[in-house]
Amino acid sequence: LLFFDPVFLGSSVILVQVNPGEAFTIRREDGQFQCITGPAQVPMMSPNGSVPPIYVPPGYVSQIIEENGVRRVLVLPQQPDFHPGGHSPLHHPPPPPHAHLPAFIPHPAMIPPPPHLYTGMAGGVGDLSSQYISQYHPAHIFSDQDSHSQHGRPSFVHRDDRTNKTHERLQKKLKERQGGGGGGQVKDSPPSSPQKSCNSPPVVDIHNGIGGKGLEAEHRHMVACSDKQIGKGKNGESRGKVYNELDKEAQVLLAFLSTIGKPVVSDIQARGAVISWSAPTRPESEKTTTEDDSALPDPLSYEVSISITGKDGKYQTKYSGEGLNATLEDLRPATDYHVRVQAMCNCLLGSPSEAVGFTTLSCEPDPPSPPRKASGNKNTLSLQWKAPCDNGSKIKNYILQWDEGKGTGVFEQCYYGPQKQYRVTKLTPASRYSFRLAAKNDMGVSEFSEVVDLFTSCSVPLPPFPPELEMAGVTWLCLKWQRPSSSPKEDDIYYVLEMEEEGSGYGFQPSYDGDELSFTVRNLHRSTKYKFRVAAYNSEGKSNPSQVVEFITKPDKPSCPCRPVIRGRVQPDSFKMAWEPPKENGGAEVTKYVVELSEGLSGLSWELAYSGPALEHVCEGLKPGCSYQTRVYCISEGGQSPVSHSTLQVQTPAVPPGPCQPPRLVGKPKAREVQLRWGPPQVDGGSPVTCYSVEVSGPQCEESREVYQGPELDCSVGGLMPGKTYSFRLKAANKAGFGPLSERYEVTTGPGAPEQCKAPSTTCKSPSCVVVSWEAPPCNGAPVTEFRLEWGAAEGSMQVCYSGPSFSHEMKGLLPATNYFCRVQAVNVAGVGPFSEAVLCQTPCSVPATVSNIYVLKESELLKYETPTDSTCLGICWDAPCDHGSEITSYLIDLGEKQPIAVGPVTKHIIQHLQPDTSYRIRIQAQNSLGTGPFSHTFKLKTKPLPPQPPRLECTAFSHQTLRLKWGDGPAKAASSDALQYHLQMGDRNGRFISLYKGPCHTHKVQRLNESTSYTFRIQAFNEAGEGPFSSVYTFTTPRSPPAPLKAPKVERLDDNSCEVTWEALPHMKGDPVIYSLQCMMGNSEFKQAYRGSATSFHVPNLQPNSDYRFRVCAIRQCQDGTELSGPYSPTVTLSPQRNDTVLGGGAAGSGSRTGTESSRTRQSLTDEQCAFLLLMVFAVIAILIAFVIQYFVIK
Repeated sequence: LLFFDPVFLGSSVILVQVNPGEAFTIRREDGQFQCITGPAQVPMMSPNGSVPPIYVPPGYVSQIIEENGVRRVLVLPQQPDFHPGGHSPLHHPPPPPHAHLPAFIPHPAMIPPPPHLYTGMAGGVGDLSSQYISQYHPAHIFSDQDSHSQHGRPSFVHRDDRTNKTHERLQKKLKERQGGGGGGQVKDSPPSSPQKSCNSPPVVDIHNGIGGKGLEAEHRHMVACSDKQIGKGKNGESRGKVYNELDKEAQVLLAFLSTIGKPVVSDIQARGAVISWSAPTRPESEKTTTEDDSALPDPLSYEVSISITGKDGKYQTKYSGEGLNATLEDLRPATDYHVRVQAMCNCLLGSPSEAVGFTTLSCEPDPPSPPRKASGNKNTLSLQWKAPCDNGSKIKNYILQWDEGKGTGVFEQCYYGPQKQYRVTKLTPASRYSFRLAAKNDMGVSEFSEVVDLFTSCSVPLPPFPPELEMAGVTWLCLKWQRPSSSPKEDDIYYVLEMEEEGSGYGFQPSYDGDELSFTVRNLHRSTKYKFRVAAYNSEGKSNPSQVVEFITKPDKPSCPCRPVIRGRVQPDSFKMAWEPPKENGGAEVTKYVVELSEGLSGLSWELAYSGPALEHVCEGLKPGCSYQTRVYCISEGGQSPVSHSTLQVQTPAVPPGPCQPPRLVGKPKAREVQLRWGPPQVDGGSPVTCYSVEVSGPQCEESREVYQGPELDCSVGGLMPGKTYSFRLKAANKAGFGPLSERYEVTTGPGAPEQCKAPSTTCKSPSCVVVSWEAPPCNGAPVTEFRLEWGAAEGSMQVCYSGPSFSHEMKGLLPATNYFCRVQAVNVAGVGPFSEAVLCQTPCSVPATVSNIYVLKESELLKYETPTDSTCLGICWDAPCDHGSEITSYLIDLGEKQPIAVGPVTKHIIQHLQPDTSYRIRIQAQNSLGTGPFSHTFKLKTKPLPPQPPRLECTAFSHQTLRLKWGDGPAKAASSDALQYHLQMGDRNGRFISLYKGPCHTHKVQRLNESTSYTFRIQAFNEAGEGPFSSVYTFTTPRSPPAPLKAPKVERLDDNSCEVTWEALPHMKGDPVIYSLQCMMGNSEFKQAYRGSATSFHVPNLQPNSDYRFRVCAIRQCQDGTELSGPYSPTVTLSPQRNDTVLGGGAAGSGSRTGTESSRTRQSLTDEQCAFLLLMVFAVIAILIAFVIQYFVIK
């Protein structure tokens, strides 16, 4: 069961009661489904007043019952029998479904939206229509079920004959109602069949043509909620599936519903109007292909909505039913409205029609508010009122009626006019009069307002009773008084409270004037007596004052006592303090003082130390060396004073700390040292322990000596004897001094390491052998098991060279004439003894050591010697060996086959008379006064090779300005690292040779030479062995140069059969004349010589008119020896045949015109130099572009 009150649906709690064995499923705000099984009661909040969707298992239906303004949703098993009367057999419910039956959760695409209630006003939720409540007092059941199964297929439920007949009757009645247009108010019509056999969404049905209020429909296409719920009201916020989810058949139906025409407004009244409309019609093209209206799945229903905010404003639903007209009620007079209608069928809501505007008529004003009393006295009353809504017509007059004070309910008119106020006179004092008001305009008179009762004033009141004290404070008194008993309750009485301060001399002064029966007098003095009286007055006059009463304000709390001070000397466990009374006692004597004590300077915890009337106190039971704070406050009749402004801080003096626990041994005792550790004393005397002192006494001496003093909790005691027993005692100290000694603690030392050995003795057996011997030291309680001998060339870098029980050791492999140091130490089970003193030992002198390295002298070093060096000489140097204490006198150089060469005490020597480019095995030994040392290792050294011979020089290519020379066998270009290099020289006019080339290459090109000239050359080879001899002189002669190439000749046509060819002239070449050769080619034949001579022009006759001719010319040099040198031919020039139009266009130019010749020239071919220059320019442009790209994109 689901219970809720529709009046409070805007923000109410809906209680869902689930019976045992039943289950229902709801959808939460996050879109998830929740299944709840009974028995259970689930409270749910309804934010918009809508009923949440309830999904029932197959075979069950949910029914909504409304009774006495409360709706209930029942989940019941589906009945095969249909009840057309609308009454459900609720008194005999069927047995509940099984508990194991799962709740039905349909597919999300099939879930209908929750039903909504129509609201009666914008933004709120209204109750049901009054017609609905008055007509249907018994419970009416509206079935609510899903027509789809779990798999989206229609649920076919078996019906008996009775059910089928009932369904047919219902369909017939619905069709008659739709055709007859019963105004939407058909009474007691049964609901439609609970099942539909079509495969369409849930059907929308409007029961009895009654629609709710407040449906907002803004041009929307959506599916209505579950079966038979639109007629009961919705908010219109969630309307089911959107248009794009409808099937094709539903889209056709929706398009049909959207063809409804605009409504017609008639019978417009001030508060109502009649709206009528026509049913939607199908287009002509569809009438021939579709069935008649009876083929619709359900009867059509309509929704009428209105807007008071314009055509495009917010619309509210005022009617929902199956009729084709509706009466709109509860409209505002003289207001512009817009109305529109929507058609609905089979849960589909069509588009709204075009809005139609109308304006309601004016009417009489609204009922005004009751008049109010502006002023009055015993005989008059002044009334005022506000104008009500005029409903479109200006208010002309007001009608004021009264009952003349009779109280019979019969009213007479006392004022008629346009004013909004009126004064009634000649009234009886202290009497009640009833008034009511109505407004009148051109449309009529409004209803009367509510009746209001007003009272006239009474006579002067009697003196009231004296005021009473309700509550007193230090600076205020709260007084109250009573209303005079003789004054009626209707009389407005005011009071004046007067006060006189004792001893002020000002008399009574007013303190309060008003209608209250109590007042608090403030800003008074403490502990002061005041006199009070009160008088009453009304509009008729003032009464005599009451009797005078006296009240005293309370005393104030005293001020804090003066800062406490110390009296006498502070003891380690007590101190005496004193204080002065407060300067201000608050008007009452101080009864006692309270002293509070806090340990430490934080002031977080305070304890009571003293409470009494004395002005001093001794604080006892304190801790030495601690800080304390004290504060004082006093108490009087006025209360407790604040604590003293500043606390008294006291530091008790410290005392020496108490005895410590005896120290304890850490680890095992050593032979000469023990490690002790201890803890702090239990009593520190009120001051931190800053120092500890450890005393030790020996086994044979009772006197103690201090071995440690410091703040640490451990120490090492040294200087002890191995295997002895010592006693230790400990004492602690703080700033007050040392405390008592602890008890004794005895420790026995362990065995010690041996004593220091005596300096060892050394004996030299040879320059490389020394014998070291030593003696055993005292063992300190453990026998010596090992001796360690250290030996080294320096005193600080000695290493252990012997370890064993022997008392001597022989050192071998020493260097002669060298200083060595040695020392020895003894070892036993207790440890290692100290080393003895270091002893210096010097070995005797000996023959020199071996020469380590032999090198070949560099060229730069050989130049320093006056003796010339060549390939037969070998310069060597070596490192001087150690002389072993005796200076080296000479060296012997052994070359193998020859006798050794003796040299002085030098490290460099040049060996002469050797074979060039030959390897020698060389070794050297040194000599001193004691003899000759050993030979060095054999070093293999080689003499230089002989300088190379010059190669043969040849001329491989020549021209009139260049000569290409070649020598030797090898590539034209060689690496600079080649051993063999060459030096090429050329002779000048003076017979001297100048250098042309120096390097490893085998070719060289000599440029900028003169033609027909002889030049001399010589060459020299050199390598690391030196420069070889120059070759013999070679002579090479350059040939004569041919003439330079000529430019293209110029051709001038003289007539149709002849032309003249001219070319440039060249000067003589070194006295040799120059002639020219002209060649001509006709068509594609070969060139033939046309002229040869010294002239620079030639007349070519006998030309064929229609043939192309090509001409070229070259220069020929005639040498004096009779030879001729021909230059290259010039570019070819073409002579084309003359055209007729060209001749005509020439006019009278004559035969001397050059127009024909110049127009007949064709493109000339490029020479080799021009092609090379063009390629060079192309490569240069490409290189510049690549450099720019690298600079811009890579580097930047």
